[in-house]
Amino acid sequence: MNVVEAPGISIKAVLAAAPEDELRRFIGLSTINVLSALDPTLLTRENLAQIATRSSDPIEMLRQAITRDRIIGLLPLPKARELAVKLGLREADSSLYEKLIAKAADRQVEFLLRDFFGVVVSERAPTVSEPAEIEVKPTYGLFSHQRQVAKDTLAALRRHPCKVVVHMPTGAGKTRTAMHIVAEILNRNPKRLVVWLAQSAELLEQAADEFERAWTSLGSFPSKVYRFWGSHEPDLRDARAGFLVAGFGKLRALYVRDANMIMCLGDRAILTVVDEAHQAIAPTYRSLITNLHEKKPDNALLGLTATPGRTWADIDTDAELSDFFGNNKIMLQTPGYDNPVRYLIDQGYLANPTFRTLNTEAGLSLKECDLRELSSDYDISEAILERLANDERRSIRILTTIEEMCQTHKRLIVFASTVSHAHQLASILQLRGKEAFVVTGNTDKPTRERILAKFKGAALNPMVVCNFGVLTTGFDAPQTSAVIIARPTRSLVLYSQMVGRAIRGVRAGGNAEAEVVTVVDPQLPGFGSIADAFVNWEDVWNEQRT
Repeated sequence: MNVVEAPGISIKAVLAAAPEDELRRFIGLSTINVLSALDPTLLTRENLAQIATRSSDPIEMLRQAITRDRIIGLLPLPKARELAVKLGLREADSSLYEKLIAKAADRQVEFLLRDFFGVVVSERAPTVSEPAEIEVKPTYGLFSHQRQVAKDTLAALRRHPCKVVVHMPTGAGKTRTAMHIVAEILNRNPKRLVVWLAQSAELLEQAADEFERAWTSLGSFPSKVYRFWGSHEPDLRDARAGFLVAGFGKLRALYVRDANMIMCLGDRAILTVVDEAHQAIAPTYRSLITNLHEKKPDNALLGLTATPGRTWADIDTDAELSDFFGNNKIMLQTPGYDNPVRYLIDQGYLANPTFRTLNTEAGLSLKECDLRELSSDYDISEAILERLANDERRSIRILTTIEEMCQTHKRLIVFASTVSHAHQLASILQLRGKEAFVVTGNTDKPTRERILAKFKGAALNPMVVCNFGVLTTGFDAPQTSAVIIARPTRSLVLYSQMVGRAIRGVRAGGNAEAEVVTVVDPQLPGFGSIADAFVNWEDVWNEQRT
């Protein structure tokens, strides 16, 4: 009896059958050398196939030319002929593999490749995602220090120039405090609109969800919530009253396309809120915010931030931010403490963090052009980050440190140097028996939600999320008690956001202690204290008031 072979083949099956030398090429010399230094016995053909399979998203493997070409080149001849038929090529062509590789570069056949290799794009079921417009029908309290901030902010918003920045450390509850301010203003102005602006989908979803929770307790009438980012497309002509949560990018595109619509929103608005206020003076956003805020004289402007500056050492840029908000800042006041961060730690709102450095002898040698770039650019270039990610000795030190920390921490976040670095670290950790995941900007939303839900769960075993470019804002997993910052930065804002993922205190559902490990590379900048970060910009704001 003839056995009919199933059509297509999985990428996993292709790599599982690949010769060892091809697997080594597929994985790359850097990862091979890291494994060899850690434990040469791991360099089995089966383990190499596992790492190759996990080295990237299957969709990304098919979209990136280098990995796609290698996978096609490893196809058994019968499967190569089968793929040729599927793509409309002559299966008997003498240059079959070359033809396949050339044809696969056409984005129009990507769906055929996905079907052949059994790669399924996770569906974003509309029943799972929140609708663009909902009605929330009206317990949600504040700590004493938060109540004082809310009271002082409401008073400042009633005074000329009706704009202010609220400055509270990461983990101190600035979003919750802001929702009390929003609710108070909406309750007094039921026919007006509050516009909440943020950059990332995480921050936007956080704001929409938080308003729903707050309004059920604080609202005095039903209020609509409008989601305007990503795939959410409410008709903003109908957004006359309630709470509009809008992504900077999407609203900016609307502004360019239909400036009159923004003017209409400005007419309806009573309050404009800018989350992560240090972004407000970016050229692409500044005019948008100004048009919303200044259309009516009673429309107040509220900025929220844990880091009221755009830079670490550029006083002129930070002074520009201060000036944009009328040099008005409400800072968390804690009588008896020079720095509110220490108060929040002592009272258990923030975890008591231990900061330590992991000094590396990175293999990169900075050229004169690199040093010039470092002195003039806002942050570390992608080229330098990529070179750090490929440094084997550096990765080995990071991996051994992660494994040591897993003995004392249940939830740990690693801020990797690049996307590929995050995949490398997670793959090797998985191979060495650790429960490790990857979350990057390339991770599709359903997969990211599954990973983060598991990470936030109550399981007792240690878990590690290797991340790049995603979890700095809008992500709250209070059980996280440790972070490793392997992504160097000149941005005190970014550094403070990364530290903030691990410092939720016991009274905020977190931990009494936290550990922050910063990877320090020769000739590259670094930071070391959230308390110092909190007061870094005080001279700028104080100078503007004198």
